[in-house]
Amino acid sequence: MKNNFMSTLFVGIDVSSKTNVLCALDFRGNQFIEMQALNNQPGAESILENIIDCLNSNGLKHVVIALESTSFYSTHIANFLSSNEDLMFYKPLVYCLNPKSVANYRKSFVDMDKTDPLDAYIIADFARVGRITSEPWRGAQFLALQRLSRHRLHIVECITREKAYMVSNIYLKFSELAVLDKKEQPFSNTYGTTSAAVLTEFLSLDDIAYSSIEELVEFVSAKGKNRFSDPVGTAKLLQKAARDSYRLDKVLYEPLNTSISSSFNLIKAFDDEIKTIDKAIEKTIKGLNSTEYQSLISIPGIGPVLASGILAEIGSINSFNSHNALAKYAGLTWRVNQSGNYSADDTRMTKTGNKYLRYYLIEAANSVKNNIPEYRDFYNKKYSEVTTHCHKRALALTSRKLVRLIFGLLTKNQIYSSDKVGDTQ
Repeated sequence: MKNNFMSTLFVGIDVSSKTNVLCALDFRGNQFIEMQALNNQPGAESILENIIDCLNSNGLKHVVIALESTSFYSTHIANFLSSNEDLMFYKPLVYCLNPKSVANYRKSFVDMDKTDPLDAYIIADFARVGRITSEPWRGAQFLALQRLSRHRLHIVECITREKAYMVSNIYLKFSELAVLDKKEQPFSNTYGTTSAAVLTEFLSLDDIAYSSIEELVEFVSAKGKNRFSDPVGTAKLLQKAARDSYRLDKVLYEPLNTSISSSFNLIKAFDDEIKTIDKAIEKTIKGLNSTEYQSLISIPGIGPVLASGILAEIGSINSFNSHNALAKYAGLTWRVNQSGNYSADDTRMTKTGNKYLRYYLIEAANSVKNNIPEYRDFYNKKYSEVTTHCHKRALALTSRKLVRLIFGLLTKNQIYSSDKVGDTQ
């Protein structure tokens, strides 16, 4: 915050679904406003009027407004106050704070009661003493892209949950297909088109077990659109899995078929929605951060969706003074566990930052390692260093390495090249 603190009004707002409770302090800690308003447009206008009256009556020239990031309930009031023309004269800075940071600051006020007015006071005082390290509210353009990218993640999580849920039904109907080792599996993807056809079009396992190999080969080839390199081998593995699986009472097969078919229909619907969202994301990003967007998609493995997701959460790279700050914001840091001469080898990722940015960075790293030899070698090296959680650890560390590259490219307005241009150490 670059405003003159002595002439600044510090406003804290405790946000809930129905009301906003406000407290305003000057730099000396004098309390000027304590009020409550409905969390709607008239309530926001009442808050604005009180803030402007306070600024004018006390000869203050600047205003800093801090709110806890309370789910989506803080979105409207933050957007209203950051973009209101009547407040522009006072160069408003609006911050949505991590509730954990405010909660930890609150602990320094020993034996203080917990009420909404006191919560607002704590938030205002948090801003007054200069504890805010995040960047100001970025406005509607970034919010539009953020809503799309976050909705995409929501759909991806829905698909993941549906797949996890249907495992029990798949096991009940076709037990071996759910538990076979990879090399013994007839299909590389249990949720693929051919596997889905097997699970839904054959009513019982006996229909597979007692079919001729020729019939199964024809079925597999047709459903797989002749993409199987060894359809005979696939058919034999499928038949063996069917013969080795548990048999069910006949009354169970039709309900299981209905459930499994429903799950596949849901997954297909979600997949179709992701394609729609991807098109909307690509359309939205074209008018926003064009230089930074080009820098990101120049990295092999990072396409429009991943680039948009990263930029939607970062905003402007100028918000961060180092790649360490960017990594901390994403929660890609590890706590040190040390005492005396002892230093623990097992350290946990903090995961206290922006979970959406962390998700997109990890997804980007997973893709980049398949496209850039340097990152593939780094991933393999980290993978081989431990015997547990190999993939998760290696991918997290690769993501941290990618943060350095992204920070370097964005701060220098460069595109990626294999000679490490932009990769700051």
